[in-house]
Amino acid sequence: MRRRPFLASALAALAVPAAWPARAAAWPDKPIRLVVPFGAGGVADLTARAVGQALGRRLGQSIVVDNRPGAGGVVAGEAVAKAAPDGYTLLLMSNGTAVSEGLFKRLPFDARKDFVPISLLGRFDLALVVPGTSKFTSLQAMLDAARADPGRLNLGTINVGSTQHLAAELFRLSSKAELQVVPFNGTPALVTALRGGQIDAAVEILSPLMPQVQAQAVRPLAVLGETRSPLLPQVPTVAEAAGLRGFDVSSWNALAAPAKTPRDIVERLARETREVLASPEVKKQLADLNVQARASTPGELAALLDREIRRWGDVIERAGIARQ
Repeated sequence: MRRRPFLASALAALAVPAAWPARAAAWPDKPIRLVVPFGAGGVADLTARAVGQALGRRLGQSIVVDNRPGAGGVVAGEAVAKAAPDGYTLLLMSNGTAVSEGLFKRLPFDARKDFVPISLLGRFDLALVVPGTSKFTSLQAMLDAARADPGRLNLGTINVGSTQHLAAELFRLSSKAELQVVPFNGTPALVTALRGGQIDAAVEILSPLMPQVQAQAVRPLAVLGETRSPLLPQVPTVAEAAGLRGFDVSSWNALAAPAKTPRDIVERLARETREVLASPEVKKQLADLNVQARASTPGELAALLDREIRRWGDVIERAGIARQ
């Protein structure tokens, strides 16, 4: 007599796992929130919206962009790290996520442990530029001048701890030229200082500089990535122009989810994202933003994040940048 209740309980327990595939198959059955650690209108935001719109069509649910700028991406990262791991909250991860690990004394999340990588979305170029009236017509000429008169030349960037700022510091350390890295509060202030002759050169994301380049108000001496930019195929890379073999810095964006998000949801998101990024429509949308569409596996993205955390942590330490 006692066996019947036990048998009923056992059968009920065995029936529970069978319900999980049905739940997974039902995902998504409501809109998905994509938290973006940047303000509206920038390259990252427009990338998120282009990919999100196309991905939403494939998933059959809208993807709503939730802009959470501020504190080096900490605000957005915390929101996603604390969200339910159910596939309905995603993070637009960037190299800023990796930088924050070395820049801040304390973070409300661990980028390696509190997020599960999904896929890389794309990379976009940074460039080293001089005023259009500059006497420097090549990066090598600028470095020769810097070495001949140490500490005289200024290299401007935006805010301390930004990718642009750390890229400039890495360039200074790699070239062994005594350049003074000078941070400004945003791209408009940086461009104004460059065009006004207050600084000799600047490192910035290429896209917002293109109107200045096209107007010949500034002149690009090199791009910082591994390959030349499709926008400026005649401009060499830093590795080519200065003989800095292996120098490769570019900004990137990617998709991640809270840790413990079900594996089948992560795999589906990765698969659908790869299809989206292969579509001519999305490729063109991103190319218009100077973003090279590039997907990855979750494992490849995890490895990239780990490398970037170690690299930028090392640059922050070597450059003597105080942790915030």
